[in-house]
Amino acid sequence: MKSIALACVLASWLVATPVLAAPAYTLVKTVTLGAPDRWDYVVFDKDTDRVYVAHGDRVTVVDAASGAIVGQVGGIAGGTHGTAISVTTGQGFTDDGAAGTAVTYDLKTLKVGKSISAAADADGIAIDTANGHVFVANGDTGTLTVIDPVSDAAIATIAVGEKLEYPVGDGAGTVFVAGAANADIVRVDARTNTVTAHWPAPGCTRPHGLALDKAGQRLFLGCANAVMPVLDAQTGRVVTTLPIGRGNDAVAFDPVRKRVFSANGLDGTITVYQQTSSDRYAALQTIKTQISGRTMAVDPMSGRLFVAAADTDPGAAPGGRPKPRPGTLKLLVFAPVEGK
Repeated sequence: MKSIALACVLASWLVATPVLAAPAYTLVKTVTLGAPDRWDYVVFDKDTDRVYVAHGDRVTVVDAASGAIVGQVGGIAGGTHGTAISVTTGQGFTDDGAAGTAVTYDLKTLKVGKSISAAADADGIAIDTANGHVFVANGDTGTLTVIDPVSDAAIATIAVGEKLEYPVGDGAGTVFVAGAANADIVRVDARTNTVTAHWPAPGCTRPHGLALDKAGQRLFLGCANAVMPVLDAQTGRVVTTLPIGRGNDAVAFDPVRKRVFSANGLDGTITVYQQTSSDRYAALQTIKTQISGRTMAVDPMSGRLFVAAADTDPGAAPGGRPKPRPGTLKLLVFAPVEGK
């Protein structure tokens, strides 16, 4: 009954919401990354103007403007997942998921530095730019490890109590985390390292991707059942729920063009919405990417979208995901045709 009610709500929303002219995002570049073929988050950093793609035992660093590969952060045997950049200390952070550690590297040389204990299934990473601390989401463990980049040491462990996915910081002392087990958003005070709220997202199953509109104070949560709830980042109120494609693992928000994106790996698409107000969103375009393209990032200055994807074979890999062909991982770069 709940699924039927949700379908009716979504159908009425689609009728009531005008579909605007497509912004004509087009594929402008394909960057060959190659093996290893197991990949996770794609992160764009405005200060370094680079894109960081975690795959296998490395993070491949790509120049966002040219698409040239800058170098590799390599030798991380247990597998990388997340990325966070600490410009003030000149460091990047990734993780060794199997070892349950966070790994530092030099932003200039990309040389691996210190390994810092976190917890099993270290995964997504976010930074709170208000105090500079790095937050590592330990997925299956249900904890957050807090790291001070100045001392290169873990200073706190926050027990959340459920399986976690992607974290995002607001730059003002708050970190939000997608709670995969309870289908909620977890709000964390980055100054006291305490959980201050669990905000449920009714109708959402196994959320993964999470993005924040800082100016409008809205959170976008990508769910496995092809919906994206939009929540008020101050109260946790669900203001609307938007249909997306299947296989979401990343959500992004462009604060310049006021657009929100969902990368849908099972469908090989990106769902695009135009924000017309904090509580209203108009469907723009479904961008055709490639099956397996489930993680992505956006550069707000250029508007470019960066999607990691690989060629796939019939049948599913463990977890029901498309099975990638060895050595075919690439970074797809899409650009908007401005003025549309």
